[in-house]
Amino acid sequence: MFINKSIDGLNNICGKNIAAFRMEMKISQRELADCLQLVGLDMDKNAIQRIEAGKRFVTDIELIGLSKVLNKNFDEILSVK
Repeated sequence: MFINKSIDGLNNICGKNIAAFRMEMKISQRELADCLQLVGLDMDKNAIQRIEAGKRFVTDIELIGLSKVLNKNFDEILSVK
């Protein structure tokens, strides 16, 4: 049976990068959610928290919004360090 998780058991591989990029910008999870709403992505602070913790899957539509707000390309967001 195939399990849809990363090697370390997380539901995404980009959460740690999103958290790091957000902290580089010196904004809170709530502020990131607010910025995402301005680009048309309806997310709240709890969704950001779950993504960063690896407890939530991230859709391609969300990746586009995150890329715009964080000013990072997909390779940077999805890179595994």
